[in-house]
Amino acid sequence: KQFMQTGQNPYNEDKQALAKGKDIYNTSCSGCHGHLAEGKIGPALNHGNWHYELDEDKAMFEVIFGGATRQMGPQNEFLTQDEILHTMAWVRHLYTGKGEDATWLTEEQRKNFKPYKE
Repeated sequence: KQFMQTGQNPYNEDKQALAKGKDIYNTSCSGCHGHLAEGKIGPALNHGNWHYELDEDKAMFEVIFGGATRQMGPQNEFLTQDEILHTMAWVRHLYTGKGEDATWLTEEQRKNFKPYKE
């Protein structure tokens, strides 16, 4: 409900939500995007050089939910809205870029941000 009102993922950097997001991502997304979102047959998602404008959570949700013009098919028949939001939080957590470029994070989260390292 919060996401539909604000367009911001309430699960970003929520430690409890990240474990669920990781499980869903590994089952539903890693085959194409890689286990660390580094890219395989699908593009890398762990940096800011996306094929689509995904800086905002709303935009990433729309691509996952409804699909995109390339190989990405709609996931709305396979994942619930809540599962998509958990997955998005995990993808955002895997980000390897600069904190100031992570526009989906709150100001406080950006201050404390550390790029993902395995």
